[in-house]
Amino acid sequence: MSKIRIVHYINQFFAGIGGEEKADVKPELREGVVGPGMALNGEFKKLGKDMEVVATVICGDSYFNENLEEAKTTILEMIKSQNADLFIAGPAFNAGRYGAACGTIAKFVKEELDIPVVTAMYIENPGVDMYRKELYIIETGNSAAAMRTAIPAVAKFAVKLVEGEAIGTPAEEGYIERGIRRNIFVDKIGAERAVEMLVSKLSGQPFVTEYPMPVFDHVAPGKAIKDLSKAKIALVTSGGIVPKGNPDRIESSSASKYGKYDIESISDLTFETYETAHGGFDPVYCNDDSDRVLPVDVLRDLEKEGKIGELYRFFYSTTGNGTSVKNSNEFATEFTKELIADGVDAVILTST
Repeated sequence: MSKIRIVHYINQFFAGIGGEEKADVKPELREGVVGPGMALNGEFKKLGKDMEVVATVICGDSYFNENLEEAKTTILEMIKSQNADLFIAGPAFNAGRYGAACGTIAKFVKEELDIPVVTAMYIENPGVDMYRKELYIIETGNSAAAMRTAIPAVAKFAVKLVEGEAIGTPAEEGYIERGIRRNIFVDKIGAERAVEMLVSKLSGQPFVTEYPMPVFDHVAPGKAIKDLSKAKIALVTSGGIVPKGNPDRIESSSASKYGKYDIESISDLTFETYETAHGGFDPVYCNDDSDRVLPVDVLRDLEKEGKIGELYRFFYSTTGNGTSVKNSNEFATEFTKELIADGVDAVILTST
């Protein structure tokens, strides 16, 4: 077998170009390895495989997600030029826009070039829910600190893909559950297996369920407001409403930040003063009148009518499009402290 040629996709951070300030760099093709590609080549050598990262494609996270079709087409041509036998994207860990880019381009390459593809992410990366059914996504830790375990797992799995070996279960191979069921034949009927699992559970012995249930977050409902006419109400949105020009540069998807904006003297979010930074939907009507997403005008009316005590002078905004659970929790933990400290009684949370 001739050498397996691999093209590796990474973002601006792992290419050593820069962080968020360089997230707008356009696709670039470099011969050989850049960043994590060196570790990948090392793992292939350890495994005794004639496989090599021959080229690296680099693209900024913002550029990819904001110029999707152009980026996909450009990157595909770069991969074609290398006669790639295998495509590896990432690992992206818990970087939301990076994960979305890895999943998007991996799926595109798989469909257009019909070669094996693999990527790797943390389980809560938005890219996982977007692409788990279409792709094999190796599960990684939360941050780049998990690189030393992620790279060997990706390399080992990549070998199986190119050699056409049978792919085992997620637990056996290390990829994230895809929600795909396959029929298998076993020696014992379901009733026997169920009883054995129950006995093991009751006796404190280890067992593995054949049908793991999803884990849902449980949030206790807040206490009812006894008198709305005296309540201070705040607005929070994942609809990306920002002052015209998006001064905080909140990303259109997989947001890494939120904004806090003063509306003390504002009664109407006009076309001239506000817009949405949110991607993934047609923003025309929202930009025409941002009150459609963040109802400042209606709450001012309620304030004047005495139906609510007052509208809190700030609103908090980010984009929900692909934003990770981790970032969302961190945002809320930060600004909730301010809301409580300022005596806010309730929050109206809006989306697109």
